Amino acid sequence: MLFQHVSLKHMILASLFAALTGLGAFLVIPVYPVPFTLQTLFTYLSAMLLGSRISALSQIIYLFLGIVGLPVFAAGKAGPGVLLGPTGGYLWGFVISAYVMGFLVEKKNIKKLVSFILTGIIGLFIINLSGAIQLYIVTQLNVKAVLLTGVIPFMVGDLVKIFAASFIANKLKFTLTLNRML
Repeated sequence: MLFQHVSLKHMILASLFAALTGLGAFLVIPVYPVPFTLQTLFTYLSAMLLGSRISALSQIIYLFLGIVGLPVFAAGKAGPGVLLGPTGGYLWGFVISAYVMGFLVEKKNIKKLVSFILTGIIGLFIINLSGAIQLYIVTQLNVKAVLLTGVIPFMVGDLVKIFAASFIANKLKFTLTLNRML
């Protein structure tokens, strides 16, 4: 099983990043149909620091908190309807992205800034693909409209978040490695 033998330490870290992702949803610039938030910053950071299983678990916990009614989705929304609505694909993409990015970080033993950035770009692609597909299905907009409302306006901000998460992960990984050596 994917989440068998998860230690207490890993559960705490997964819960922490679930909470951080939820807090990132409160910092919102309301744009319709997809708002700009800091959720992805914490999704990227969790994958870069926690690896595949635990970062995916953090995002599953985050989704679960929203499904049961805690206002952790963008602009304080909650409930299963959000996951079925126009922005739900982006939220599902958080889980997939966290797992894939974490897997790449583990597999390649990533510790360099440029490698974190490239991994983040892969994660961004996954989130946007998942989100755009659901946005297309739910809103019945054409592909160009989906790209113009749900992907392109967010590119600069998402790249900034990838650079920030990569910088933080790089510094933390370096510090943790250095502390183990001492």
